[in-house]
Amino acid sequence: MTPTGVLVLTDRTQREGPLGTCRSTAVDAGARSVVVREKDLPTRERRRLAREVRALLAPVDGTVIVAGTGGVRVHLTAADAFPEPRPELVGRSCHSADEPENARREGCDYAEISPLHPTESKPGYGPALGFEALATLTLVGPPTYALGGVRPDDAAACLAAGAAGIAVMGAVMREPRLVAAYLESLAQVAR
Repeated sequence: MTPTGVLVLTDRTQREGPLGTCRSTAVDAGARSVVVREKDLPTRERRRLAREVRALLAPVDGTVIVAGTGGVRVHLTAADAFPEPRPELVGRSCHSADEPENARREGCDYAEISPLHPTESKPGYGPALGFEALATLTLVGPPTYALGGVRPDDAAACLAAGAAGIAVMGAVMREPRLVAAYLESLAQVAR
């Protein structure tokens, strides 16, 4: 099992309104795979948020993933230890050339590769990898999702570079209806 199409990461610090409204708007716009990222919150609070997202996604059979360890579906930072026992779904953030291969070797189900472009969410974070590096990294890792400054019109280039999909955080946290534009771009590539 891997996330589908567009993987949405939550970050309440980038929201002007309530995170709950943002999540429901993103799901209404087509989001089906959501990572409850909120890494600054205690695990108990992240799990509570995950239950809320799971309830939103239940009618559409979506996937909820929780940042950190200790859950059924988890998303790990590049530095997190691989959890034992192995969860049902494990994703990992990758930022350097050796990390995607390590993620594949340890048995991750997917990896986010970032930053693709400079990003508003993490200014100065990088260097930005670009499509050429993304293409190289998708060859050695598990199914990958391009993250970091990815725009809807980048969908074709991300898929051409071998990505399984795209991951978005800041753009969708600021405008959750944008999920529909990302999905439409992916659908156009599939046609």
